[in-house]
Amino acid sequence: MSTWDARRQGEAGQQSKPADLAMTFRNLCRSSPWKWQSLRFEYVDRSAADLPNLDPGSLDAQNPDPDNTVRAWLRRPGALRLESADGVVLHSTTGINDSKDGFYVSSTRKSWLLPPQLVTPVYDDGGLVRRRPEAAYGEPCFGNGRFAAALDPVELAGNSPVPIEFPNLNALELGPVSSVDHQGRPALEAVVIPNAAYRPSDPGAPLCRPGRNLMRIDVGTGVCVSSRSLENDSPGFGHWIRILAVDEYMLDDLFLAESMNLTDVRRHITWDITRGA
Repeated sequence: MSTWDARRQGEAGQQSKPADLAMTFRNLCRSSPWKWQSLRFEYVDRSAADLPNLDPGSLDAQNPDPDNTVRAWLRRPGALRLESADGVVLHSTTGINDSKDGFYVSSTRKSWLLPPQLVTPVYDDGGLVRRRPEAAYGEPCFGNGRFAAALDPVELAGNSPVPIEFPNLNALELGPVSSVDHQGRPALEAVVIPNAAYRPSDPGAPLCRPGRNLMRIDVGTGVCVSSRSLENDSPGFGHWIRILAVDEYMLDDLFLAESMNLTDVRRHITWDITRGA
């Protein structure tokens, strides 16, 4: 299936068969790099030390922690702007157009890898990624690695399916998967338990804590929009995301410390004509 079709899979309300939902959940966790190029969203990081035990309904609240909300604009690859709830700029990418010198290009094999959008993965029949190719993966970070992992939650599934003979090699043990609504967008939800094979991208800030966790994956983007520990020793640990816009046009000015005075071509430019005397 083409990348265009894959990025729009799920927006038409297509539903998977119940028997396929576990596979769909894992494939959706692998699909984020091919589903969107820019994202505008709100983000809340919830540590066990900061929050008391949360009501299960809090995941459906408008915002579980409005005082600690971060507003984010992200354009792949590597362009990120963050603001506090009061509109204070917390971070703005610089050097997004910098080139790499000859020493960098020739020094490591990784520097020759292409962005994931320029390579073709193996898709399943629903247009989700079944097997990820080698590519230059990576999302901008903020605070800790959970921010980047939530945007591309491949750590919850691994790069490809495991042999059917060895189910414990899956990163997570999945409970029943259900279709839910998250802030007006369709998502897949499951209670999961990490196996010994689970390897978080940031061991200090994993998406999935030991024991039972409630996870939600946005169907349209493959982003992990909510994670929440259900264990008593870490109640409420996780994160929350509300997606506001997908694939919006974003100017370079949005991400630079100093404006380049570029013109937003979406806006009408008026020309004032003065008549001579």
